Amino acid sequence: MVDPLHDPDDPDLLDPYRARELAGLVEAARIASGAVRYGKVGKVGCATVVVNRDNPFPSGNFACALYGSSAEVAGTLMRLEQTFADIGRAEAVVYASPTTVAEIEGIADDAGWYAVEESMAVVHRGRADTSPRVRPARDTDLEHVGALVADELGLRMSGQRRLVRHLGQRWDDPRCVQLVVDDGERLVGFAGGFAERGVGLVEQVVVLPARRRRGLGSDLVSSTVAALRSAGALLVAAHVDEGGAGERFAETCGFSGGYPVTAYARRVDELLD
Repeated sequence: MVDPLHDPDDPDLLDPYRARELAGLVEAARIASGAVRYGKVGKVGCATVVVNRDNPFPSGNFACALYGSSAEVAGTLMRLEQTFADIGRAEAVVYASPTTVAEIEGIADDAGWYAVEESMAVVHRGRADTSPRVRPARDTDLEHVGALVADELGLRMSGQRRLVRHLGQRWDDPRCVQLVVDDGERLVGFAGGFAERGVGLVEQVVVLPARRRRGLGSDLVSSTVAALRSAGALLVAAHVDEGGAGERFAETCGFSGGYPVTAYARRVDELLD
């Protein structure tokens, strides 16, 4: 039997028949990361859910691991609509991986949910080194990081302020890794990670468009993986768009495909108070 935390380089780890154990570990870490600092984690029906009003990232408000009978999963989807409406979200989101029932596509379609994103969970294999171009983020970097990430996400000024508040909460959490690159004049790259209970996540990697294709992104990823391992992570994973440039970039950084993840969404605007 493969133990993902103690045999992270075992080739059987990425076998489709072992993917459920791997997905369970990664999802538990994603849930914990999404809850920093004021989020809540709980069960809604047969789903595990994290809700966090302060977290502007999609990873801060979602459900996963819908496992049960078709009736239980359908009932859970209905309850999730109200759950996300109650916290003011315009959309409810479920990430379906090997921890979710195989029939989720049909059940979600019948319930009025629709697939919005196909991604891949990838696992880092081999070694990673810290680049001399990368350094830990300081308090004085917070506003600059917020502006860099907000621009990447296309957030307006109000969204940027909310993002900076949330990043400030992560700055103070020892489980979070925040690394930056600057060119001597301004900050040009940022990477964020999270580590808990032996699992590390590479969550955000952003490089200023004018500074791309110079190896900064690879340096940020390698340094983040190294920092996560120093923080106790035996297994390091990330989520990337399936089949796109993100997946190809992850492969060049030492990641291998683990399992597919489909995001299902349901508009709940009409339920908002």
